[in-house]
Amino acid sequence: MDAVLHFLAAQPILLLFVLVGLGSLLGRVKVHGVGLGAAAVLFLAIALGAFASTRGIELAVPETIGTLGLTLFTFTVGVVSGATFFASLRRNLGPNVAMVAVLVLAALVAVGLGRLLGLDAPTVAGAFAGAVTNTPALAAAREAAGSDAPTVAYAVTYLGGVLGMLAAVALGLRHRATDTDTPPELVTRTVRVETTSEPSIRALEELHGGRIQFTRVRHGEQNPIETIDEDDALRRDDLVTLVGPVAQVEQVTAELGHTSSHRLDADRHDVDMRRITVSEPRVAGRTIGELALAHRFGATVSRVRRGDVDSVASDDVLLQLGDRLRVVAPKGRMKEVTRFLGDSSRGLSDITPVLLGLGMVAGILVGAIAFPVPGRVFSIGSAAGTLLVGLVLGRLGRIGPLVTAMPYTAAQTLGDLGILLFLAQAGSRAGAMIGLAFTSGAWLRVLLLGLAVTGVTAVGLSLVMRRVFAIGATKLSGVLAGAQTQPAVLAFANERTSYDPRVALGYALVYPAAMIAKILLGQVLGGL
Repeated sequence: MDAVLHFLAAQPILLLFVLVGLGSLLGRVKVHGVGLGAAAVLFLAIALGAFASTRGIELAVPETIGTLGLTLFTFTVGVVSGATFFASLRRNLGPNVAMVAVLVLAALVAVGLGRLLGLDAPTVAGAFAGAVTNTPALAAAREAAGSDAPTVAYAVTYLGGVLGMLAAVALGLRHRATDTDTPPELVTRTVRVETTSEPSIRALEELHGGRIQFTRVRHGEQNPIETIDEDDALRRDDLVTLVGPVAQVEQVTAELGHTSSHRLDADRHDVDMRRITVSEPRVAGRTIGELALAHRFGATVSRVRRGDVDSVASDDVLLQLGDRLRVVAPKGRMKEVTRFLGDSSRGLSDITPVLLGLGMVAGILVGAIAFPVPGRVFSIGSAAGTLLVGLVLGRLGRIGPLVTAMPYTAAQTLGDLGILLFLAQAGSRAGAMIGLAFTSGAWLRVLLLGLAVTGVTAVGLSLVMRRVFAIGATKLSGVLAGAQTQPAVLAFANERTSYDPRVALGYALVYPAAMIAKILLGQVLGGL
């Protein structure tokens, strides 16, 4: 066995993929329907590293690989979440403030309980960093304390921090069925107009806040089916097709008339419909309204499918490479619309290397900026830097001719790879320190402190987010992962929710503030 461990120690790349492959295989094992998913890579790495350290062998994946994986992951999360993040930031300032308040409370608990347990300040700081699973906070604590004591405490509490938050997410997701923020299912309906008020299409869509979309109309029984002109008015006995959430569609139907037995969307003699993939760079990064499809081709977009989620195609939706649009157009012009949008499978897989390279450079540089605080300086680190830059680029969509958004599928693939690389490296590093940590007689008190901090963080966030801000369990799982700044928890939540986009949104929503708050708290605790 020692020969195998020595061989792996001499081959770090081989070790990396052994951990990724076997850990992912273990992650598929489910007990009562619950599996660890990608988080199993972390635990396998910790276990193997700890076992090797008992034999006097150090198994460690190079730290640069872990940094690469983490920054790839945070950058792609930012890019795919940018538009939604900034759209909801004003509404979600409260949750961010509350999250920081919970972390401050956890730090106060760490100080108070640490003194009761007879632990010194550097040990308390390291235990806090491990309990909230934040390596930059550990680095800040070590710098402030000027010793290795935080590292030993970090190793003792890190695993409990991951497992504790995984348990909190698993418990929370049991209530997914009661989520009130679930994206509504979209339906298509043909309505016969009975009102005589002749409302305009544009006025109706604005009245309902862009949650519905009209796609086809027939003015009178003898006329052909046409695509929608937003300046058109609906007259009595017209047939019109609309798309939207069930509640809004029911409301508009009652306002206009009644559901028709005719289905305009089933009649393709004059107007056709198809799904088209956005793969043309000149289209990506622009809103649907900017494309002026009605003016160019007499076409309209009724739905946008990003990942596995459909949404109503309002004019202000910012398109990304890989988006799949449900387009309604005159039958003879559908080929022109298809060429204009691209409709290539490459739109789903293009990693846009210019964006990836320059975006990562910008993010790493932002993370390295030193901010002065009384007595020292601190930086937010490459993970938070790449996330912030990714969020900005995802929101912009394009800068001149450069597309700054990445296809959802390609970003998901890069992010998954990044998570696996980071988990393998972080686990191997923590495993190598576990043996040293357990030679200290204070490890049990440190572990107790860490569990208390993790518990306060998990319970405090769950109560505040659910009861004060009415955040659903699915989005809450992402908030918990982001507040814990823990990709393993995010991977677990994604596995349990089949990559529901609300998880990534919750993660991106609080991650930057959590990262900065933990770094500052680590410095404060280490310097006490």
